[in-house]
Amino acid sequence: MSSERSISIAKRPKVRKRKFYVIGPDYRVGGKPGFRLEDDNILPQGHYHLPPFDEPPRFVFDKRAGDLPHDLESYYGFWLVSDRTKVVLETVDPKGFSFVLCDVRIPSGVYDGSGYWFCDVLRVLDALDEAKSRLKIGIRDDDRYRDFGKKFYDFSGGAELVFREDAVGDAHVFRMAHHASNIICDGGLKDACKSAGLKRLRFRDVSSL
Repeated sequence: MSSERSISIAKRPKVRKRKFYVIGPDYRVGGKPGFRLEDDNILPQGHYHLPPFDEPPRFVFDKRAGDLPHDLESYYGFWLVSDRTKVVLETVDPKGFSFVLCDVRIPSGVYDGSGYWFCDVLRVLDALDEAKSRLKIGIRDDDRYRDFGKKFYDFSGGAELVFREDAVGDAHVFRMAHHASNIICDGGLKDACKSAGLKRLRFRDVSSL
């Protein structure tokens, strides 16, 4: 009499692939900004990194002129972030950012709200898997651009981006080497921002831009 012995083989759980997003302010909300630098000339033109300031950048917040800043705003291509946004960003990726505290004033009285900071994303990675991505790649032939004569990525008409995990490593945020105006974050930073209840941030899945 024969008997059969069944052997069960435990399957390894599938490793979830890390997701990436373009992170930035949510422009879909609309509205007119009620905040401005007293002197816009202190910001460099055509650059993505903050300069050393002789003194704290001085902002005027005026709700009569428009909306006061939320947790993350764009100002001349740079980020302006609240105290609590700064805490989340530097907790998740302390090497990814630098911050400059701003001096906030209001038309009358003394400002007693959240502190605000200029935020710079320091890390630049050449991490795009071009063979697996869908986008336009060209050489910049317009000398008005700072990357004139260099390779650049074009997302017009839509794009699907795939990043090489070995090139990203343990980074949670970075600028793209050939599209530095776009800031990429992973799901870890996105989840931390959501958990903290940060307002007016938008995360666009890079697999469908």
